[in-house]
Amino acid sequence: MRTSIATVSLSGTLTEKLTAAARAGFDGVEIFENDLIGSPLSPEEIRERAGDLGLTIDLFQPMRDIEAVPADEFARNLRRAEHKFRLMRRLGADTVLVCSSVSPYAVDDDALAAEQLRRLADLAQEHGIRVAYEALAWGCHVSTYEHAWRIVEAADHPALGICLDSFHILARDSDIAGIEDIPGEKIFFLQLADAPQMALDVLQWSRHHRCFPGQGDLDVAGLVRAAVRAGYDGPLSLEVFNDVFRQADAGRTAVDARRSLTLLQEAAGLSAPPAPVVPTGFAFVEIATADTARITPLLTALGFSRTARHSGKPVDLWEQGEARVLVNTDTGSHRADPSLTAVGLESPDPAGASARAESLLAPVLPRRRAPEDAPLDAVAAPDGTEFFFCATDRSGRAGWTGDFAPAPHTPGPIGITRVDHVALTQPWHHFDEATLFHRGVLGLRPHASVDLADPYGLLRSRAASNEEGTVRIALGVGASPSDPPARGGRPQHVALLTEDLVTTVRRAREAGARLLPVPANYYDDLAAHYTFAPGELETYRELGILYDRDEKGEFRHCYTVTTGRLFFELVERVGGYDGYGARNAAVRLAAQHALAE
Repeated sequence: MRTSIATVSLSGTLTEKLTAAARAGFDGVEIFENDLIGSPLSPEEIRERAGDLGLTIDLFQPMRDIEAVPADEFARNLRRAEHKFRLMRRLGADTVLVCSSVSPYAVDDDALAAEQLRRLADLAQEHGIRVAYEALAWGCHVSTYEHAWRIVEAADHPALGICLDSFHILARDSDIAGIEDIPGEKIFFLQLADAPQMALDVLQWSRHHRCFPGQGDLDVAGLVRAAVRAGYDGPLSLEVFNDVFRQADAGRTAVDARRSLTLLQEAAGLSAPPAPVVPTGFAFVEIATADTARITPLLTALGFSRTARHSGKPVDLWEQGEARVLVNTDTGSHRADPSLTAVGLESPDPAGASARAESLLAPVLPRRRAPEDAPLDAVAAPDGTEFFFCATDRSGRAGWTGDFAPAPHTPGPIGITRVDHVALTQPWHHFDEATLFHRGVLGLRPHASVDLADPYGLLRSRAASNEEGTVRIALGVGASPSDPPARGGRPQHVALLTEDLVTTVRRAREAGARLLPVPANYYDDLAAHYTFAPGELETYRELGILYDRDEKGEFRHCYTVTTGRLFFELVERVGGYDGYGARNAAVRLAAQHALAE
């Protein structure tokens, strides 16, 4: 189906918004009245600009407080509408959005509303315009699509139809099955937005917290399916009011929006992009640093051995069990401090994973590769982390480890078996984009969002994983755009799994690992929450181990001190524990800030 986006969903000037929409691959736009009023271009110039970009102008909006008003007020409304219809002809738009009234002059009279909308449609038809009537969730007297349709049906005018807005419908928990009873030709327009479930006034919820489909909790796909079954064949159009999107780069937001519509059409059964290829594990994590003097001792203390070096690049391979760390000193585009720059994901079908990424506007990154190097595709996540799709030492495939020449080494394992999860700090403006990327592009299942208490404000975190829990990625974002480096910044971290954390921590400390100190008050609080075996809590206190427990199992973990923009976490999962120790995050964050001061 054709795709469209409301200019109110993007930041910048109207020309910037049109350019961003076109570059992202949209077919058309809704012109928001304020964007037109504030533009130095005439309606004819805007129409020409859109046409040059390959965009149609699918809707002009909004026209407010039209219906069910006293006669003198309605006469003024018709005069206003006459001007707007002439403007629309100059603009090249043939459909106008009319919102249900919130005017203090409006009365609760469906017959009057139908009569006045019919007269509005008469006027519109003279100008070749269609009127799409939309029920605002906070409308004075008309607040549901069912009510709006009854009025449109009663008006019985060919130039009058209904606009269905997913937010207004789903925010009121309306039954979307009734949409299928509306004749498809009377559904003039379909506006789409998602939103997280929030206990807010519906107007504030709508104006500030909408998001693109797939980034919230509403059944937008179900609504689209119902509209299509009713016979709707117009564009799928995004209308998203969001404070963050209004501050973000328009081009990037438009790409995120277009990706959301591709995933929405897939979920609604309207299109079939390349199927998701869910990763099965971590092949490696890559650390970039100009100077290995800071990271090498830490890896050694954590039991890793330098087992190989790339045949053509300054990249070393460190291994322990199934955990692999690449240390890359080619810092042409990286800072000197150690930082996590890439993650290798084990993929059942690397080529299929790349095709999926490209179909969702995550193009494969160019990679400098010698002719003899194994093929290895990568895509960039919203935070800049590169994700490689790997087939490590798999029969019949050229594995990436073949590009490395073995190096003499002395194993010194301390019990680490594999990478448990990675935690990636996201740009403040693109947290929802990151969630959609990891779900749609990588095929991971997002978990509930949680707020973590930091000494300088709440941090938002959301994990995504495969069903088996062999790939876990925790996405985090600070409380504000500034999130000043003076307060420690937001380093990323790699969590390493062990089957016996106490033994692993003792060995790491003996080898010289610097572990994050934990306040004694934490263990006093822990004693109040749980009962431990004799000596168990004392061991945790001695070693700086944190503890959590739920109905499925137990979780023990500890952290190294931060090196550059990176630290490691050592974790032990007992039973079916599937979390990340969120209750301990405040303690960890406070301890990290204390060391940074």
